[in-house]
Amino acid sequence: MATVTKSRLGTRGKPEETRNSILHAAVKEFAARGIDGGRTDAIARVAHVNKALLYYYFKDKETLYGAALNYAFGQQAEHMLQVLAQPLPPREKILTYVGEYFDFVASHPLNRDLAQREMMRAGHGSIHFQRIAKQYFQPLFKGLSEIIRAGIAAGEFRPVDPLQFIPSMVALVVFYFTGAPILKAAAGFDPLCPERLAQRRAAVLDFISAALFRPGKAQRGGASESAQ
Repeated sequence: MATVTKSRLGTRGKPEETRNSILHAAVKEFAARGIDGGRTDAIARVAHVNKALLYYYFKDKETLYGAALNYAFGQQAEHMLQVLAQPLPPREKILTYVGEYFDFVASHPLNRDLAQREMMRAGHGSIHFQRIAKQYFQPLFKGLSEIIRAGIAAGEFRPVDPLQFIPSMVALVVFYFTGAPILKAAAGFDPLCPERLAQRRAAVLDFISAALFRPGKAQRGGASESAQ
């Protein structure tokens, strides 16, 4: 009698499940230790595969690291591009974008830790950064620039340079999380607790409104509304 062999995780029988399990384990390992400190045997153990199978799906550690970056940056870019596609007026769209960006960074600690490590590595010869920038950063920068220019043309935004304003806007969000350990030590509170995150989100939206919006213009979805 013929026997039926069931596919299981950790074999080549379910390639997508096995590959995704390895990838998720890699994101966790590289987010915690970077590519230099990350260990493929630890990734294989968490993914419940042997190292030979890991290398069957990803030919080497650098390839696996690149795939982990694609996962982290791709997930964020996909979400934020959906926000940019919403049919909203410039003021409401920019506040919606910043609020959604803040929420994404807050709710995806592994993604942000991995992204931070790659940003630090980018200045020391990362082979992935140019591809990451072109594939994920450029579409977002282009979309944000178009919103800002549309707001300026409509007389709703101050005449700012998107090349300068967008990095400042991103930094308002990102630095709060990268600097959280310093803030916790200096100020004596947990900056990542829900109450403090809500306060920071509202403060970021208020800052963007004050820096970008012309005073006296009627707002749809202003800072106080969008912060809720």
